Amino acid sequence: MLAWQVRELGEPIDVLQLREAPDPQPEPGQILVRVLASAANFPDVLMCRGMYQVRPAMPFTPGVELCGEVAALGEGVSGFAMGDRVIGASVLPHGGFAELAMMNETTTYAAPMSLDNAEAAAFYLGYQTGWFALHRRAHLQPGETLLVHAAAGGVGSAAVQLGKAAGARVIGVVGGPDKAQIARSLGADLVIDRLSEDFVAVVKEFTSGRGADVVFDPVGGEAYQRSTKCIAFEGRIVIVGFAGGQVQSAALNHALVKNYSILGLHWGYYNEKDPAAVDACQVLLTLMADAGTLRPLVSERLALGDVAGGIQRLADGSTTGRVVYVAHERTEG
Repeated sequence: MLAWQVRELGEPIDVLQLREAPDPQPEPGQILVRVLASAANFPDVLMCRGMYQVRPAMPFTPGVELCGEVAALGEGVSGFAMGDRVIGASVLPHGGFAELAMMNETTTYAAPMSLDNAEAAAFYLGYQTGWFALHRRAHLQPGETLLVHAAAGGVGSAAVQLGKAAGARVIGVVGGPDKAQIARSLGADLVIDRLSEDFVAVVKEFTSGRGADVVFDPVGGEAYQRSTKCIAFEGRIVIVGFAGGQVQSAALNHALVKNYSILGLHWGYYNEKDPAAVDACQVLLTLMADAGTLRPLVSERLALGDVAGGIQRLADGSTTGRVVYVAHERTEG
């Protein structure tokens, strides 16, 4: 099979190599899939750099999220059949940026019929993360104000849609007019271009001085620090990631005086601690997709040979929505 492999660490464009590799074989509990599509995620960037909490042995193929067609079943797998179209997480080192990938039965789900392959590939990690952040951690309520950073990005765009579905007023913060237009198309009630506006002042004005009840922050750094200036009484800031590159320190005296909560979300931990909740969430998300409430924003559909450039654009922060590798039939000759 053809697969993108990382054999040394660095920037994705420098270290990803497209090579012939042996076809992987499923172990007990695993599913071998023919990759139909694989969405790029920031963990793919961090793994290329050697900065992610999971550090697979090299060589490895990134692509932590995918849509595939079942090609072989490992011993003990009973919930799926050959030819099923499925979504979920890959099992490294056999990630989704290849012709074949490996998945675990426990983190594999039927692909929503309402989504095409590229959309389905982007309908697992971001939406699970958004749902657990807003509902399990922050307990977002109808009528509350939700502030979403990086609202035109992969996980941010999911949070905007989920916030609207929950009945919240959604404020999206983006960087640039093109991203602002995308956030509006997702349904955000107010969009703030942080490059030309002070989001703290705009949020306070929009909420008549109250501030945001919930802040969804996958950026960190200055985005977090300034969010503490416009968080409401008994508001909740959910820390989802640090895509901005800076891991901030929290001023706990400020949280005490202003009476807000700082909540961490490591969504992958739920697969270990409460897998039933993850399963139930995916059932709910699929129902919402089939009802037309949720639909991943796929901004780029890449051929296999263009994957390294797409991941690098994600690393550089120049992408919107989801960048997805979409497989085509391989031709010989």
